[in-house]
Amino acid sequence: MQAFKSLLTSACVAAGLLIMQTPAFAQGAEVTFGGLKHDSSLPVEITSDQLSVDQSTGKAIFSGDVLIGQGALRLSATTVEVIYGANDATKISKLIATGGVTFVNGGEAIESQRAVYDIQAATVALSGDVILTQGANALSGQSMIVDLKTGTGRIEGRVKTILQPGQQ
Repeated sequence: MQAFKSLLTSACVAAGLLIMQTPAFAQGAEVTFGGLKHDSSLPVEITSDQLSVDQSTGKAIFSGDVLIGQGALRLSATTVEVIYGANDATKISKLIATGGVTFVNGGEAIESQRAVYDIQAATVALSGDVILTQGANALSGQSMIVDLKTGTGRIEGRVKTILQPGQQ
């Protein structure tokens, strides 16, 4: 019995030390994304199975295996609505992606149900079961905002972190 108590105490101390070495995330977490810095002035390329355009509203809807590329950034989804600028109908203002959204830049990837990429602000707002993977580590929550200029972001909504000791 004494050996069991000693083993249990050692395990608790080891777990405590491991927890102290990893960041704690409760309801919200600030995250740094080295791979998510991005130049939003680069051209945007969109590939899809179908395109619907409404000249009167200044919107275009791409559907079916949509893939968007801008430099090293890749965004894929079931449907992407493109909103053009109010003052310049040739410039894309926002991309609204829905359905199995995957956002990849560098060695980092984010999955969600919805993403709004504001090109002028260089931000991506993701919502619905957000999962960020950075190598072997993962963060999840209900929403996330990424600032592509600074490479930082914030995850909110019952944030869960899985860190692999000794890995980046």
